[in-house]
Amino acid sequence: MTATLIWTLVALVAIGLYLSWTAGRLDRLHARIDASRAALDAQLLRRASVAQELATSGYLDPAASIVLYESAHAARQADEDQREVAESELSQALKAVFGDPAQLDAVREAPGGEQALTELGAAVRRVPMARRFHNDSVRATRALRRHRTVRWFRLAGHAPFPLAFEMDDEPPVLLSERATA
Repeated sequence: MTATLIWTLVALVAIGLYLSWTAGRLDRLHARIDASRAALDAQLLRRASVAQELATSGYLDPAASIVLYESAHAARQADEDQREVAESELSQALKAVFGDPAQLDAVREAPGGEQALTELGAAVRRVPMARRFHNDSVRATRALRRHRTVRWFRLAGHAPFPLAFEMDDEPPVLLSERATA
């Protein structure tokens, strides 16, 4: 009888430790999602800000300036539920504006244009990395939340189910080629 009670207590303590460890891991993963989302938001804001500055700099032709400014402004002002679409539209605008080698040359020849292109290239390259890091965090958290133990014991609490950030983040080809050259 005493041996059975001791083994039962040992089993309960082991189960409790496992559940506690799993809940802690899940909490750390949720914190990692929050941090990666903040980093992604910062990179998206930086990209939109640099694009907006470039659009108002006078380096681009008027039509390209308007397209770039409007899409960058829309990306900065988008509600959370429209953010992915607005950021994808900014990516498309960047590809349209900087898909023309003449446009790049015109910006590069303007005073301060080379620096503006370098800053834009850096901002554009950081977005896919930040998005990948965020989506990897989401994927790991989702995988843990799908385990039966997490669901049965409701270890996730009231935390919302994490969502990946899906957008077109491919940089303009000429801008990325120039940045790596």
